Amino acid sequence: MPAPPSRVPQQERSRATRARLLEATVDCLVEHGWSGTTTTVVAARAGVSRGAQLHHYPTRAALVTAAVVHLADRRATELRAEAESLPAGPQRLDRVIDMLAAAFTGPLFVAALELWVAARTDRELREALVPLEARVGREMHRLTVALLGADERRPGVREAVQATLDLLRGLGVANLLSDDSARRTALLNTWKRQLTTLLTP
Repeated sequence: MPAPPSRVPQQERSRATRARLLEATVDCLVEHGWSGTTTTVVAARAGVSRGAQLHHYPTRAALVTAAVVHLADRRATELRAEAESLPAGPQRLDRVIDMLAAAFTGPLFVAALELWVAARTDRELREALVPLEARVGREMHRLTVALLGADERRPGVREAVQATLDLLRGLGVANLLSDDSARRTALLNTWKRQLTTLLTP
């Protein structure tokens, strides 16, 4: 009796289709914003039929939130890989902060910001985005603690890590409309010195 046909090729095609849709969604959010990121535009950019797009992601909210999860997971993996080549000792904190600052000016941050603003007045998007942002925020905090080798059992360390992320988020917003790199560099240099003091036992 012949073996049943393998379903792996179909699964691989589905995975590839989803990946193309998610990458196209992030690209559209960065280039066209929330209002220009329609499911039709995304499907065309991904080279996927409208029917296939609806099969995988039946609503625009489902599509864009899945895209943010996809990119956040990918970026976290990249940060961990980059961190493996970081030096130990005093230079490590400087390099970690620079890596995180770059993450808050990259495509994920721009795409996420588009969604935050749109979610203020779009209930369906807000309901999808709030738990997602809570998850991404927790994972970013855990990743930052790990990269810095911070001991959150010590008083004030958890708050210092969160203040770092809040500072980087704010500087990322300030950089959206104009190049704010000079001011950002000066502020980060000051914060790196403060953070070194806060994290040193």
